[in-house]
Amino acid sequence: MRDTLGRDISYLRLSVTDKCNCRCVYCMPAAGVPARAHRDLLTFEELTDIVAAAATLGVRKVRVTGGEPLARRGVVDLVRMLSEVPGIDEVDMTTNATMLAPVAADLRAAGLTRLNVSLDTLRPECYRAITRTGELADALAGLRAAREAGFTNTKINCVLMGGVNDDEIADFVDIARREPIEVRFIELMPMGECARWPRERFVAGEEVLGRVPELVRMGAGGVAELYAAPGFAGRVGLIRAVSHKFCSGCDRIRVTADGRLKPCLHSAAEVSLRGLAGPALAEAIRAGIAAKPAHHNLAPGVRASDTPRDMFEIGG
Repeated sequence: MRDTLGRDISYLRLSVTDKCNCRCVYCMPAAGVPARAHRDLLTFEELTDIVAAAATLGVRKVRVTGGEPLARRGVVDLVRMLSEVPGIDEVDMTTNATMLAPVAADLRAAGLTRLNVSLDTLRPECYRAITRTGELADALAGLRAAREAGFTNTKINCVLMGGVNDDEIADFVDIARREPIEVRFIELMPMGECARWPRERFVAGEEVLGRVPELVRMGAGGVAELYAAPGFAGRVGLIRAVSHKFCSGCDRIRVTADGRLKPCLHSAAEVSLRGLAGPALAEAIRAGIAAKPAHHNLAPGVRASDTPRDMFEIGG
């Protein structure tokens, strides 16, 4: 389905929980968040119905997100249910990978297509500082288990933070040099916990090209600008949502774990899907797609996101 600006909407990011076993400084309060009652979350059947209705409107790709999706009990069964929806060609997941190792093979067998792993540092002490509760060794074990389970085209997502991890840019690029992995640097967005952070925390993706000048533009992959250099086994991606808006090519909608469709990550607009079924559900999704704005208005230190939700409440 095309929205009012002619953008082909084919991608649904589906949050299955706002819980997470980490407390990343840019995403979640240090004390965590109040636990939602199970009845406040969409059931697996409701999530599957939403995906099936979206598929009738042209959605072909689903990404399971959170919070941390592996914190949702039975998520392997949900992946299996989603992968069997007619019209859905791809079911992916974004995860911090710290709980991935025991279930990587099961997820692969259930039909999960691909993994994006959130990894903001390669230093154990910095990992503890950023996540507040996580251990780098667990995330790396998850990555190894994914490789052993047969996952390919894995992506690593690194949120750039000035004075925190920007001194590791070359180390992350070296992963793409050695391994067939796409390492993506994501600009920090002024929303939620970090909306009031000092401006120096917000590093433009251009900094990566300045630190590693041998990188050459190779085209684009979704919202990422892709780069590589001779001898690279993988690629480097830049996701520059703040410094270089890519809203004109946005092909996605988002559904929160409590059943609200967000036409745009940074918009306050939401459409309730809870309790709907059949034509009414499809029509509500259609209305959400029609409500997609032309662009967001982010500007670090100038304008924060318009959404009243934190990132963990929306889905990464």
